[in-house]
Amino acid sequence: MPWKECNRMNERMKFVIRLEDGERMTDLCREFEISRKTGYKIWNRYHANGVDGLFDESKRPYHNPRKTAEHIEFY
Repeated sequence: MPWKECNRMNERMKFVIRLEDGERMTDLCREFEISRKTGYKIWNRYHANGVDGLFDESKRPYHNPRKTAEHIEFY
């Protein structure tokens, strides 16, 4: 029997749709095996950015304290 292949984006969309249908956050988080903190993060990002908010965000840091200053760099 083949294993079910799951896509992170599809799972997040299912989660959001079921929340919109009125299911409780606690029950859904338990079923999807995520923390409530993560559930609220997904929910808030969806409301702020729509479907695009369900994609993974970049993990690149905003600031690098060891980067050479622009006025010192040579092109």
